[in-house]
Amino acid sequence: MAGLSHRRVIIVGAGQAGLATAAALIARGMEPQRDFVVIDRSPRARRAWSARRPSMRLLSNAEHSGFPRRPLEGDPYRHPTPRDIESYLHKFEAELGLKPVWGVRALAVTPHNNGPTLRLSTTVGEVQTRNIVCATGAAARPRFPEWAADAEVEGVWMHTSAYRTPEQIPPGRVLIVGGGNAGVEVASDLANSHDVTLAVRTRRTEVHARQYPSHPHVCPWRRAKTAQEPLYGHSYDALRDKGVHMQTETTGVRGDEFTFSDGSRQTYQSVIFATGYKAGDEWLPTFPQPQRRSRTSTALPGLFVAGIPSHSHAKANTLPGAWADATRIARFIHARP
Repeated sequence: MAGLSHRRVIIVGAGQAGLATAAALIARGMEPQRDFVVIDRSPRARRAWSARRPSMRLLSNAEHSGFPRRPLEGDPYRHPTPRDIESYLHKFEAELGLKPVWGVRALAVTPHNNGPTLRLSTTVGEVQTRNIVCATGAAARPRFPEWAADAEVEGVWMHTSAYRTPEQIPPGRVLIVGGGNAGVEVASDLANSHDVTLAVRTRRTEVHARQYPSHPHVCPWRRAKTAQEPLYGHSYDALRDKGVHMQTETTGVRGDEFTFSDGSRQTYQSVIFATGYKAGDEWLPTFPQPQRRSRTSTALPGLFVAGIPSHSHAKANTLPGAWADATRIARFIHARP
């Protein structure tokens, strides 16, 4: 733990929010490795972007997909791939002079002796620090329906996070659970080679892809009802034209027979869950809602959260949004004695 001790700040997560926080601290005069350190649970230099499917494209164009005043290289109107973002973050890490400590996972954080110091428990031991920034991402863990474990199919059972190419999926009927952008994109990708059904609980509004950067959302941190993300540049009618079958919400399964909200049943050889993600904040203490302070702050002094919409604003999980969180957090940390 020698590499983590006696640091003013520990940033948990070396992805976009962690790098943005590091940059904001450097702008406040702090030196990486001396004043703060970045840890990450992943193997060396393998961020979540490296695990995304090659056919994936960001909903935002390159002009709106980087940090402020640090544009992505190339055509600003293209929609970047995960590889583009991974390369962009790797270069930014080198530019900052960061040396993340890879392979270390945060387990819990508690106050130390009721004082201003925090105690961070990790897979390599405990360390004390004045400030901790949770930057572990809004899409850290796949989310599944409660009934998902009951499915027993002869083909593949997977989340869209594990999907790469149509060649992964054996012949036979494929059910995709979830009618958001990820589900629609995977259904479109498989339509030419498989018999695909897309199960949609609630139909999304369909808008042009150019509307993505400015499309309004209700901030989930404010406890208001959050509008579902629209389909950007896709449509259910276009999927039907490609031969994809549309189905209502999947309500349960027995073996390989799935049940839908309209009462119908159908067997499938493979199932892909496009049911979203959980944030990587499971190691944080649980605070009663009335104790929550302003966005990015928590009820525990010195503990901050960057890049997770439920702790901040609706677009905190984008690079520009994470940058705004990081700037705010660095200001708070700089002001702490």
